[in-house]
Amino acid sequence: MCSRAPVENRFRSGSQTLFSQSSAFPMDNLPMRILLIEDETRLAENLASAFREAAGFAVDVASSGTTGAEYAERASYDLIVLDLMLPGLSGVHVLRGIRSRGDHTPILILTAIAEVASIIGLLNDGADDYLAKPFDLGELIARAKALIRRGKGVSHPVLRIGEIEINTLEQTVTRAHQPISLSPTEFRILEYFMHRPRIVISKQKLLEHLYDFTWEHHSNVIEVHISNLRKKLGESQDFPAPGSVFLETLRGRGYRLHPPGSRP
Repeated sequence: MCSRAPVENRFRSGSQTLFSQSSAFPMDNLPMRILLIEDETRLAENLASAFREAAGFAVDVASSGTTGAEYAERASYDLIVLDLMLPGLSGVHVLRGIRSRGDHTPILILTAIAEVASIIGLLNDGADDYLAKPFDLGELIARAKALIRRGKGVSHPVLRIGEIEINTLEQTVTRAHQPISLSPTEFRILEYFMHRPRIVISKQKLLEHLYDFTWEHHSNVIEVHISNLRKKLGESQDFPAPGSVFLETLRGRGYRLHPPGSRP
């Protein structure tokens, strides 16, 4: 794992501008886990920092194609951001390996190659999108979010279940059109559950998506966040509010979000 670094307006490798941030972008805090496979240390650190701080993603970083392929095989990700020029396995070999085992995780390619034939080859090999260097940081974040939403069958940033509505672009939550104030972590937990209604989510899986590989240090606070979230949504284990979602605790198994009318 790399250490965090401040997000700069422009990042450079040697004398080449790799990408620039030309405008402000929203703080989405999407509780998604991505794999970044990039061997250039400074670029990887800056990208990981931007994904975590500006988009709220949990980020695992691999500095070689071999390590990236191992990460992709042993863990579940919402998006893979893959550079082509890598030590060990090339990005193309990593891409083909992921697709050859039937893994449909969205893959965004970062490349300095702009030839049409090469891009067509990447798309035919299973890439979902690409960005040519130098690229705009805001565009990278937006494309990453769009690929994640598309991969989950969600094309619009607004999610609704019952009277609960969250806007991932504006980072707002309402119940029956009345605003609800959530902490960043509470927002991320709710958005994660709303992408997965009726699915049992283990405590470990939730923590992994919230905190990447540092989740062990936060394992004792998840119950507090869930309790606070229930209170703010106007429900409890015994008396869920009409029209609201219901977060069920399954002892020894995790949590499950129930839409209105589906409480067990």
